[in-house]
Amino acid sequence: MSEESGFRRRTFLAATGAATLSGLAGCSGMLGSNSSTDDRPGIGDFRGSGAIVQERPAPGGESIADLPDLEGELSIYLGGGEGGRYVALIDLINQYYDDFSATQQTQRSSQLANNIVTEYENDTMQADVFWSIDAGSLAYVASNGATRTLSSGTRDPVLSEQFTTEHWVGLAGRSRAVPYNTNQFSESDIPNSVDAFTTADRFQGTLGWAPTYGAFQGFVTAMRQLRGDEATREWLTSMRDQAPTRYRNEYQAVSEGITNGEVGAGLTNHYYPMLVFADRPDAPLDLAFTQNDASSLVNTAGASVLKGADDPELAELYIRHLLSAEAQEFLATRGFAFPMIDGVDPVGPLPSIAELSPPEIDLQSLSDVQPTVKLLKDVGILS
Repeated sequence: MSEESGFRRRTFLAATGAATLSGLAGCSGMLGSNSSTDDRPGIGDFRGSGAIVQERPAPGGESIADLPDLEGELSIYLGGGEGGRYVALIDLINQYYDDFSATQQTQRSSQLANNIVTEYENDTMQADVFWSIDAGSLAYVASNGATRTLSSGTRDPVLSEQFTTEHWVGLAGRSRAVPYNTNQFSESDIPNSVDAFTTADRFQGTLGWAPTYGAFQGFVTAMRQLRGDEATREWLTSMRDQAPTRYRNEYQAVSEGITNGEVGAGLTNHYYPMLVFADRPDAPLDLAFTQNDASSLVNTAGASVLKGADDPELAELYIRHLLSAEAQEFLATRGFAFPMIDGVDPVGPLPSIAELSPPEIDLQSLSDVQPTVKLLKDVGILS
């Protein structure tokens, strides 16, 4: 993508101004009415709040009102949960229907994936839907035969074949990115390639990362798939020698560490610094995207119907609700995710997925995490 394409590769958070992201994570309606006329939640209930959404057009795509009603009970294995946002969406859909209720059990996606496979093998499946924060866990469950085939009607709304298979659909996209402190670095300091972080003296001792965090390990897994284990080992060794500061996660830790000036830049998912910026719109924080390497990987949260589902048709209809205009607007405006359907735009200054330059990779290969963990241990990054 060229610099002339209308979206500059790097700087965009600062360009939005202090007011645009303020309060975006809230829940008040911005379309003149919080609810639809029959007291069901309306688009204003699903949409986030703040100045950045005031001029936002009504979302396109299929509305919940145009879908068949949900009736009955559903059990969801919810992997990750994204700080309660996914639970809030579950609650909104529950409120929409009098005769429907979904409950969730939340754990790490990888742990739930292992539990599902064990339950499937022992014929003791406890859930109907697996909603995971990452495609790798979805792929692991599908590769072990624990998911049902989805209909084309459920898969067709997803904007790209990259984000759906016969056994799962993407719900909320995310890109790897490079947040940086604007008091320590300028736009021109941030490289196009993740390789420069291992060689440039300006990054010695001023980078932050979270090597125990699942998103980081997914990034390293992508690098292994793209470059091979030995080249990835060399990159990790060189990064280790740059003495990066180690954090426990990429949101409250890495992104806030950058904002507070503890480090100058880091490696995170794109929406973590966006969430920090929403709470602190005057923060010296901006965001960059590399090009065509593992650090520009676009992954997705997604969902599948499990073979133990008591009512497979209800479970699949629920997933169609998660791809509705309202649900996709929720995920875009409350969690800064890249929408998975046409007609719903990313929030404010974020580029569309089409404007990014991610590597070509089969997201299902990201389930191969154990060799990544071993490699991180071999290099001395994990104990």
